[in-house]
Amino acid sequence: MTFDKQLFSFSFFAILIAIGFSLTQNSMLVSGITEHFNPFYNSAEASQRPTQITTASSSEKNKELFLVGEGKASYYADQFHGKRTANGETFNMHKLTAAHPSLPFGTWVRVTNLNNDKDVIVRINDRGPFVKGRIIDLSIDAAKEIGIMQSGTVRVKLETLKSQPSA
Repeated sequence: MTFDKQLFSFSFFAILIAIGFSLTQNSMLVSGITEHFNPFYNSAEASQRPTQITTASSSEKNKELFLVGEGKASYYADQFHGKRTANGETFNMHKLTAAHPSLPFGTWVRVTNLNNDKDVIVRINDRGPFVKGRIIDLSIDAAKEIGIMQSGTVRVKLETLKSQPSA
C-alpha cells in the first residue's frame, strides 16, 4: 500500500510539473487569467492601450503623448539614494527619474499634478510603488518640480512621450 501512495504522489507532481512546463512553453496563452493574479493589472492595461493626445503649449505643439492613466503619485525617501534600482542604475534622488510597476525601463513620462497643473518629465528606471493605490514613485527632485513635497502624495496624470525629450 505504501508503494501505491508514493507512486500516486510522484505521478501527481509529475503532472503538475508537465502542466507548468507546458504553460511556460506556450507563453501563457491563457492570458485572461493574468488580470486576476497581477496586482498591477490596471496600470499594465493602461500602458498597453495608449490614447494619443497632443499638447497645447507652443514649444511642445507637435510632440505626441500617450495617456497612461491617472492615480496617486508619491516620492522616494532619501534613504534610497545610492542604492541600486531595478534596471541596475544607482538611484540618484537629484535626477528626474521614477518607478512604475509596468512601463518599460527608459520610458519618458510626463507627470502632471492635477491639483496645480505643474508637470515634470521623468525617465522610468525602477519598479514600484508597492503601496496599493499608487501608480508612480518620483525622485525627490521630480516631486519638488510638481509640488508634492508637503502632502507626500498627489493625484497625477501620466503620459508617455513618443521619444526622448530634448534638453
